[in-house]
Amino acid sequence: MKRFDIIDGMRGYFLVFMLLNHLIFVGSFWLVEINHRQFAFVEDAQGFVFLSGLLIGLVYAKKMMKGGWSEGRDKIMGRAFELYRYAMGLVIAALLVRMVLPGGYQAWWNWLGDTSFTDPKRLVAIATFVFQPTFMDILPQYIVYMLFSPILVWLCIKGKWPQVLIGSFLIWMAGQLGLHRIFTEPLNHIAMGKDEQGIRVSFNLLGWQLVFFSALVMGVLTATKAIEWKKVFSPERTILVKAALAICLFFVPLRFLTANGLLPDVVMDRFASMEIRADFGPVYVINFAAAAYGIAWLLIAGDKHHNAAVRRIAEGITWVFTLRFLQLLGRHSLQVYVWHVAIVYLVYYIDARTPELSQLTKTLIAVVSIAALALPALWRERDKWIGQPAVAQNAR
Repeated sequence: MKRFDIIDGMRGYFLVFMLLNHLIFVGSFWLVEINHRQFAFVEDAQGFVFLSGLLIGLVYAKKMMKGGWSEGRDKIMGRAFELYRYAMGLVIAALLVRMVLPGGYQAWWNWLGDTSFTDPKRLVAIATFVFQPTFMDILPQYIVYMLFSPILVWLCIKGKWPQVLIGSFLIWMAGQLGLHRIFTEPLNHIAMGKDEQGIRVSFNLLGWQLVFFSALVMGVLTATKAIEWKKVFSPERTILVKAALAICLFFVPLRFLTANGLLPDVVMDRFASMEIRADFGPVYVINFAAAAYGIAWLLIAGDKHHNAAVRRIAEGITWVFTLRFLQLLGRHSLQVYVWHVAIVYLVYYIDARTPELSQLTKTLIAVVSIAALALPALWRERDKWIGQPAVAQNAR
């Protein structure tokens, strides 16, 4: 599969900051505050899900156009099943390690609850994604969306992409109105365990699908050459990017004020109803769309703009997303994501079993953890770094 270097770099970027956001220490740590989410209602999970949908559209639309519907469908389903094995493997590994590590049960109770191999009800809930342990929730979301992707990719290839977008928007609306609770409330009682936890998820699938499937449509339109992005993102057409910048600037003070409870209660109550992260509420949709458009414009057209300052900003963003370390992570984002969960659980266990760590120690742990993210990627590309094994070379 052809690699998309900028997209890989962006996925690597999101993985790094996802790791930083997921490292939990007693007393927190300063490094986690250096993050774009401090200035906007835009987070790493949104970018990661968006890019995943974009790649599904880009890659599998080409496969369907070349080999037909069935080949593309089988490839997507095969990928979904691979992700399912990783998701279940993560849970099994966490439960096994929890059994043998001293104090493991108590250390991870907040993240795993009373989950154990002796509780078939909870295991069924995990296997069906009803109960998702902390930080293991992006893969289940991704898998569910992939189950619907073959038909949606095919519809977009056939020119039905406006209908796909309309349907996605209506489903998002249903999520905002809480219509899913008609089904989830009874299911929550059925799945309730000894720890009084039933449904445990971080993402409302009806809300967050808008990120994935809108990106999927863009990917298909790109693969079928139905849209020319260099014309859409032209250095001469700046009205939309100016609007995107205005929206982002509008949300900057609101992000700070709402995070610190500095607005009147009547305003906070109204704002909070539109800023529900789990549902991917309107505030997140608008802010993310504006930020995504602005970044895309800078990457595609920014370096050709007449203003030197704009060109420098575009060059800086491009430089970040072309860092070899980030692209290495992005090329193996699935394995790196799984590994990042293991790192986060290990650090959380160490922090729970030791006296409160100093800020210097926490920072060193974070830096080492970021470097360790590359281990699965380096292993998968080991032939590139250490050369082909002698046996393989002789066989040629």
